[in-house]
Amino acid sequence: MSESPRTPRDAWALLRDGNVRFVDGTPAHPNQDMDHRDSVAEEQTPYAALFGCSDSRLGAEIIFDVGLGDLFVVRNVGQTISQSVVGSLEYAVATLKVHLILVLAHDKCGAVRAAVDSRRAETAPLPVNIKALTDTIQPAIDRVLLNNATADVDDINIDDVGEEHLRDTIAELLGTSELIAEAVAVGDVAIVGATYNLREGHVIPSVVIGDIE
Repeated sequence: MSESPRTPRDAWALLRDGNVRFVDGTPAHPNQDMDHRDSVAEEQTPYAALFGCSDSRLGAEIIFDVGLGDLFVVRNVGQTISQSVVGSLEYAVATLKVHLILVLAHDKCGAVRAAVDSRRAETAPLPVNIKALTDTIQPAIDRVLLNNATADVDDINIDDVGEEHLRDTIAELLGTSELIAEAVAVGDVAIVGATYNLREGHVIPSVVIGDIE
């Protein structure tokens, strides 16, 4: 077993390199053997937390070619912030001492599509608990419409909305959690916002807060 990363830069390098292997079709499947399973049975020491969409095509450990005990994973539809999400990520930072929080969106997101479709008059109302999730995406839709100088949702690119929503998610996380904001400010933790391409497998970062290069 290789030495665990000690900095945000090291943590990101491991995830970045693992994603390259996944895209290239040459995964190493690290930390997935019987001996490693036994070594992490008593204690977990993940080096990164991943907060991503629940989409079944975003298998976190698979797309980054990592193994047991490497990632602390939190997922829900459309990677929307909630008290439970913030609490889970605070636990990852304060107790597990992760060095990186990766907020992972993806293209062709169903939650984003549902949020856009909800603006169409012919669309049936969403169930109340699903609407509570898609409502968090509405400000991103407003900005994309404004940037494109149109009020027609038929002209909207849902991936543009997804990118705006990714930025909103990170802003809300930092605005909601003083603990995480302080950890980022002192350099103990970095935050990366990235989008996963479903067809190609690439993870492309677009928001970086902290030192990862």
